[in-house]
Amino acid sequence: MEEVPSWVPSQIDWNQPSVARIYDYALGGAHNFEADRRAQDATLEVFPYLNDAAKANRAFLHRALRFCLDQGIRQFLDLGSGIPTVGNVHEVVQEVDPESRVVYVDHDPVAVTHARSMLTANPRVVILGEDIRAPHKILEHPDTRRLIDFQQPTALLMVGMLHYVNDAASPRRLLREYRAGMAPGSYLIASHLTSDLPEMRAAAPFFDDSRNPMTLRSKSEIEDLLADFDLIDPGVVYTVEWRPDTPPGDHPERSACYAAVARQG
Repeated sequence: MEEVPSWVPSQIDWNQPSVARIYDYALGGAHNFEADRRAQDATLEVFPYLNDAAKANRAFLHRALRFCLDQGIRQFLDLGSGIPTVGNVHEVVQEVDPESRVVYVDHDPVAVTHARSMLTANPRVVILGEDIRAPHKILEHPDTRRLIDFQQPTALLMVGMLHYVNDAASPRRLLREYRAGMAPGSYLIASHLTSDLPEMRAAAPFFDDSRNPMTLRSKSEIEDLLADFDLIDPGVVYTVEWRPDTPPGDHPERSACYAAVARQG
């Protein structure tokens, strides 16, 4: 039986897979449990490129952050931020400008606990233990208001997150509520696992027993979700195709995830 590490919060069910911990495992992190590893390993049987897809998603995030920094953005709201690992948002943006401010949001207790232990010495970064489906609580939270001036443009991050918002939760309405709280000139950074790939459709059911089952969507459905924003060139493309630093290779679809950066007019 797996021994529970001392850093594990007492309230979590560590026998139930968690998206944040599965993603940590896919990226080579150490804050995951046997249940998370079993879930991820099972998906690799039907989609062997899934770990590479997770790394491609992370690389897209870094490119998109650099783009937003180039546009003058210095405050970032990261929804569904996950467990801190190498190349976190605050590390990327504060390397460019140490005055940059980041609010992370996640409702996974392991992600929140570990992030808080990491961020105690950084006054310009905070994590909220909230559900992203409650925009008002996040936008009005005292820690959010302390770090983010919503009269100024902000980058809203929903990277690898919208596919965990099912249709009943109305992801487009959710985006509209967040958009309403942002100043003109703000940006949305988003990525979304797709139903366009047969291997991804086969892998998705392995997450049904996790805390966060998936709702895969097609490229056209993802474009519809983002219709209230102005897409930045090249629009909605696979993660490896969004302004890549190197050629994306012969099989961009293996990244399994569409990505976009969009501007609020």
